[in-house]
Amino acid sequence: MATARELIAGSGLPLLEARMLLERALGVGRAWLIAHDDEALPDDRAAVFRDWARRRGNGEPMAYLLGEREFMGHDFQVSPAVLIPRPETELLVETALEHLRGRATPRVLDLGTGSGAIAVSIALARPDAAVQATDLSAEALAVAAANASRLGAAVTFARGDWYGALNGAAPAPTYDVIVSNPPYIAAADPHLSQGDLRHEPPLALTDRADGLEALRAIVRGAPAWLKPGGVLWMEHGWDQAARVRDLLHAAGFARVESRRDLAGIERISGGYL
Repeated sequence: MATARELIAGSGLPLLEARMLLERALGVGRAWLIAHDDEALPDDRAAVFRDWARRRGNGEPMAYLLGEREFMGHDFQVSPAVLIPRPETELLVETALEHLRGRATPRVLDLGTGSGAIAVSIALARPDAAVQATDLSAEALAVAAANASRLGAAVTFARGDWYGALNGAAPAPTYDVIVSNPPYIAAADPHLSQGDLRHEPPLALTDRADGLEALRAIVRGAPAWLKPGGVLWMEHGWDQAARVRDLLHAAGFARVESRRDLAGIERISGGYL
């Protein structure tokens, strides 16, 4: 039987990652682990940890091994069926909430919701909002619905490809804000074979084209679903802001702008009808 100290030392992982995985395998907190690091641990729990350590050593994301990732102050369950929520996407949520200020009982649409992090975060911050979220993946929608239920967020979900998920309803000016973090990595981008991206769902990462196909579809369809004065905001790649602004201008949007994330990258772009 191995001790926590021995398991961590033999894992080959950074100390913080090893501790996080062992805490989850044992179902204990950091204080317990530190206080009992020389005690022999159950063989079955040690085996779980060793398996996770091996998978992490092979590059599997910590979020998938732990089954969760923090976003906007909330813990979201994640699985390989969904994109891992990233800190830079919080800018999209913060910007959407900014545009909801002063709007009574607003309506929000999140296209390609994945884990539901964006839609659920907006619904939790604005309980009076009617938030709808769509995704093409049934597996992703199951994760998103579970997150909404666990966190107590009122979000409705629909399956389908972008606006096609809206129950076949005839387009009508319906939403105050539309947001999306669509797949925007070009098919030939080498990053798809590096780091965490190797393990995340390709459908959530790339359009299998030039990286702008999903963005084009979202911009093209938005005017039929936005109320007058409504706003569309989308996350995009580090080098796509100018092209996304062009798409918005061409579709008739005004007050088009891009906003930078904490790294100084133009991360999101949007405009008003």
